Amino acid sequence: MSLSSKGLTRLHDTLARHVDDGTCPGLVAVVRRRGETHVEVIGDVRRDTIFRITSMTKPVTAALAMVLVEQGVLRLDDRVDELLPELADRRVLTSMRAPLDDTVPANRPITLRDLLTFRMGFGAIYAPPGTYPVQAAAAELKLGLGDGPPQPAEPPAPDEWLRRFATLPLLCQPGERWIYHVSAEVLGILLARATGKSLGEAMREHLFEPLGMIDTGFHVPVEHLGRLPVSYGEDGSVYDPVDGQWSRPPAFEAGGGGLVSTADDYLAFATMLLRNGKPILSRPSVRTMTADHLTPEQHARDGFWPGAFEHRGWGFGVSVVTGRDQIWATPGRYGWDGGLGTSWHNDPAEELTALLMTQRSAFPLNSKLYLDFWNGVYSALDD
Repeated sequence: MSLSSKGLTRLHDTLARHVDDGTCPGLVAVVRRRGETHVEVIGDVRRDTIFRITSMTKPVTAALAMVLVEQGVLRLDDRVDELLPELADRRVLTSMRAPLDDTVPANRPITLRDLLTFRMGFGAIYAPPGTYPVQAAAAELKLGLGDGPPQPAEPPAPDEWLRRFATLPLLCQPGERWIYHVSAEVLGILLARATGKSLGEAMREHLFEPLGMIDTGFHVPVEHLGRLPVSYGEDGSVYDPVDGQWSRPPAFEAGGGGLVSTADDYLAFATMLLRNGKPILSRPSVRTMTADHLTPEQHARDGFWPGAFEHRGWGFGVSVVTGRDQIWATPGRYGWDGGLGTSWHNDPAEELTALLMTQRSAFPLNSKLYLDFWNGVYSALDD
């Protein structure tokens, strides 16, 4: 046995307590290790419930990019303005508080590697509205730049999205800093143009169909809406109803947070990575994707890293654990979470993949449910 029956019972009891106390109406949890799979379905959900996975979209988008790199369609250090001419000749703000015309030329073009590592020079701005001129300008453009919960019905179609985005200067020089989210949205547009398809069509052809991910996409078809639950905010209020923003195709298929999926679908994707890419990617591609690409200066200064995630780095669309900050945070573990209530990581050293699907928003390291889930997963391992 690779999983302890006693530990799995404790895990079930812990998760059930969070459902019983109203933390979330229901959840699906999966633990797979060395070919053994354990699934928990608790509360007002089913195993095939479709969840809004938000930022767990980012690893999928990155994986598609690596498929195209292996095919020779893209190269990691190619400048993106060959396919995204709107991003040629970028200007860079002299400071975050500078007016939009107080800029200098970018030192170099943005590359595919910059997009994959979130170092394109632009990202979500987590500050009170109107703190910075560029923040106010971005809000007026209605691009959904990751400084709040996703609104898939709001952004315009990709070409118009990019045209509007290109009117903004960069926040810093390409490659200089790690800034969350927006690189994944730009990456999605790049991948669509590289394949000549929509992002959803490209994902379906290269990832979803080969892996049997039949319920993953950028909206839920009407015939499957009965499997889409209500999405709740952290305060328990309704964020998105069943017939809400994911019930119809969006104009902009967001590579940073637009997908819906099921536990079994995402398990297929996670298992592919844990198997070193088979049958989608090569071992070197997965190793590159799941390595930490941040510099020591970026670790010390940028984004989430100096605080709750100081023992984490960033690969291509995934967080990578670089040190131990919890009993379950083992070096080499990688994955990411979704702000509307989902969490996934692979641990190659333990031959483990695990994921949690709920419909209640939470920030991972502030969520007792997330912490209890991951502590329970690791306490259930049987050597």
